Amino acid sequence: MNNEENGTTRIFQIWIQPTTHGGTPSWGARPFPKADRSGRFVTLASGFAEDDALPIRADARVMGATVKAGERVMLALDPKRHAYLVPATGAVDVGGVRIEARDGTAITDLANIEIVRIEDADVVLVDAA
Repeated sequence: MNNEENGTTRIFQIWIQPTTHGGTPSWGARPFPKADRSGRFVTLASGFAEDDALPIRADARVMGATVKAGERVMLALDPKRHAYLVPATGAVDVGGVRIEARDGTAITDLANIEIVRIEDADVVLVDAA
């Protein structure tokens, strides 16, 4: 596909194990304004019907949040599931560990995480079985 934007586009390629094999590949796009995810996580793509998000065929959610100066973002997790967090931009602190832009951290066995802004940041989190 051609980049139809002015300037460089950076993408994340995220591989998630599907719940069923086969099926027709699909893709989707929809706007997720930064104002909607400022200081909180918004589900961007999901395998759960109750989520207002792009559908995926997986037992997973892809979420995004924008963390601004002085903010802390809390997220409840199921400790039996796995999470993977990547700041797309900026740097954050998760459990006392500094995570830089485009570096990732695996999160397991936790019921809650707190993300503390070190620099203004946009973060992506995948919650999967």
